[in-house]
Amino acid sequence: MERSAEPAPAEPDLTSEQLELLSRYEQLLLGRGIPLGVVAESDRDRLHERHIQDSLRCVPLLPERGYCVDLGSGGGLPGVVVAIAKPDLRVGLVERRSKRAGFLELVIRTLGLGNAGVVAGDVSDLEAGSANAATARAFAPLPEAWRAARDILAPAGCLVYFAGASLVTGLEEPEGSSGTRLVSGPEGGESGPLVIITR
Repeated sequence: MERSAEPAPAEPDLTSEQLELLSRYEQLLLGRGIPLGVVAESDRDRLHERHIQDSLRCVPLLPERGYCVDLGSGGGLPGVVVAIAKPDLRVGLVERRSKRAGFLELVIRTLGLGNAGVVAGDVSDLEAGSANAATARAFAPLPEAWRAARDILAPAGCLVYFAGASLVTGLEEPEGSSGTRLVSGPEGGESGPLVIITR
């Protein structure tokens, strides 16, 4: 199915406090996350652009309130960024690897993110229909990510999937979805489009 991408929405307007939290999170990724392997050492000099800024792209596409699940959260990208940018949205950071889950607990505690929590286990452990939205960045291929998200999303809930730069056309309508949209990635960047699949 040929599908044209919508232009990306404007970046979220963040307060000075939110910008400070993002800066502190970036320092945690540099000081603790890289040694743990949650971010590659090769990304040290471009961590802000490649991970923080890239994660912010999904923020305007998520609801203001409710519950959002970050599938395979890893180092908290984009889940921690979403929790900082949307303080009224509850964010579940799903991570089955214990070292990464421990890092996420440290981040939440250090930054005082009362709207975020770690779900140490598999996506399949979550209650069916419990989430209003889900995010997936470097989690799994799109069909697998949709299968993981579909059961935990409430009716009209959506998955925001960070696609590779090669995914532009030829996207099939996934089973169990009511609609699919593409949102353009940044021009000239390494990032691909965002795919929004609604249940």
